[in-house]
Amino acid sequence: MRVKSYREMTEVERKSNSLEAKTVRGLITVSVLFGITLLATGLGLYGYSLGKKYIKDADHISKIAAQSAKRGTDVIGFADTVMERYRSLTDEQRALVGTEEYRELFADCYEDGRYNLLVHMFPQYLEFDEVSDVYIAMYDEQTCSIVYISDPDPVGMLYPGEWEPVNEAGMRKFLDYDGVGILYDMDKTDKYGWMCTVGTPICDSTGRISAFVLVDLTVDELWAGMRAYTLQITLMLLLIVMVLMLITVRRIKKYMVGPINEIAGAAQAYVDDKKAGKRGGQHFSKLGIHTGDEIENLGITMAEMEGEMADFIQNLASVTAEKERISTELSVANRIQAAMLPHIFPAFPDRTEFDVYATMNPAKEVGGDFYDYFLIDDDHLALVMADVSGKGVPAALFMMASKIIIANYAKMGKTPSEILTITNDTICSNNQEEMFVTVWLGVFEISTGKLIASNAGHEYPVFMRDGKFEVYKDQHGMVIGYEAGMTYKNYEVTLKPGDKLFLYTDGVPEATDKDEKLFGMERMVSALNKAPEGTPEQILQNIREAVDEFVQSEEQFDDLTMLCFEYRSREQS
Repeated sequence: MRVKSYREMTEVERKSNSLEAKTVRGLITVSVLFGITLLATGLGLYGYSLGKKYIKDADHISKIAAQSAKRGTDVIGFADTVMERYRSLTDEQRALVGTEEYRELFADCYEDGRYNLLVHMFPQYLEFDEVSDVYIAMYDEQTCSIVYISDPDPVGMLYPGEWEPVNEAGMRKFLDYDGVGILYDMDKTDKYGWMCTVGTPICDSTGRISAFVLVDLTVDELWAGMRAYTLQITLMLLLIVMVLMLITVRRIKKYMVGPINEIAGAAQAYVDDKKAGKRGGQHFSKLGIHTGDEIENLGITMAEMEGEMADFIQNLASVTAEKERISTELSVANRIQAAMLPHIFPAFPDRTEFDVYATMNPAKEVGGDFYDYFLIDDDHLALVMADVSGKGVPAALFMMASKIIIANYAKMGKTPSEILTITNDTICSNNQEEMFVTVWLGVFEISTGKLIASNAGHEYPVFMRDGKFEVYKDQHGMVIGYEAGMTYKNYEVTLKPGDKLFLYTDGVPEATDKDEKLFGMERMVSALNKAPEGTPEQILQNIREAVDEFVQSEEQFDDLTMLCFEYRSREQS
């Protein structure tokens, strides 16, 4: 699904998706997360500190209570009595805990004066808000339980000998206490939930632990102590976050969102002026953005770009005009070049002894290839195929000069080798650009079918004799324009009626496909033999179709020039 662009949005959608709205939403999200993190951290630290304070206070209470118990009565003796009675019970008897029958087993302990003193001694310690319970108990390793000695709590009082199972790790912490630091354990119980128990051991003269004075702290007490602090810090953080957010939003609007909108407005005005055809104007340099950061640098850069764009558009206009002028001149040059080459077919409508057809497709507006054919006299026909080095206008000018020189000397009745020799010397006498041209030149005697030819570094000709095209590997001479004083040799080929001659430039075999493969001589000869009995025009059409099918959409890099001559009869009209 395509997403709407900013310009396609409604006014409400633009406001919702504006940089300002996104900035505000982002700040709110960050502020809320920051506030929650800060609150959680503060509460955690406060809870930890408050918990340590409660544990320290509970330790102090347990120590005072232990001293009071030891001074006020024989707490050690009473504890030993209860524990001896507990350990003497069977498992079935212990299972009766919480029942009247079980309490009867410890009836004499309830009536012991020491128990009454302990019960009435500890209630004063329950007045502390953070304390849940203060009691005397002892751990039994064999049953992994805590056995209550004295519990002054009027609500849910636990009588001497009553017991509960405990966590073994916590029990071992108390029984193995070495007297260093505060003795406490934090554990979650099924009955009381999370509970922190702080204790002070009561030892006899030998150091044996007879019981513990235990002080219980619950999470409820801890949370009650944190409740007021939590409310205060929450309100304070909310106020701080809101103030910081408002200040940040205002600064972002002033130093970021506002200047960016100014730059965007200037850019839109620039585009509107260009669409309206207005020139000049200073849309960005008038902004006056002074934020002292990257946005100010962006405004300066945009102002510089506006000036550069104005110069570029002016230069582009003159370059475009110059390009159009050059294009017009090249078009004229193309028409002139095409007019210089024989282009009317049939070439000699009044001559039935032969037929000739040729094409030239330049790779650029004008090319360096050329072909020519003309009657020297009634019985001699000159055939020329040439390829100038380079492309474009220089090659076209060199081509025109070479064509004229060859034609002039050919009409003087000289042999092909003589024509090429004289042409080479003439071109070398004033060839400052060091250009050259490859030429295949033949003079065909119509009455006899004899062809005298000479090759100045050009491609091999292809003859069709006995109904099949084959490459004729003639002897090459040096290209025209390389060095003065070069000589060239003639060779002779006799054609029979129905024979054909195919001439071409290197643009045909060197046509390249997308994989950088060449069309090559083999494909060219195969295309010629596709319908060798066809007319010269059909022969060239078959070649062009084969080349186009091979290269497909690849760009043409070289001129494609071809000529086909067919000898039909020795009879003259």
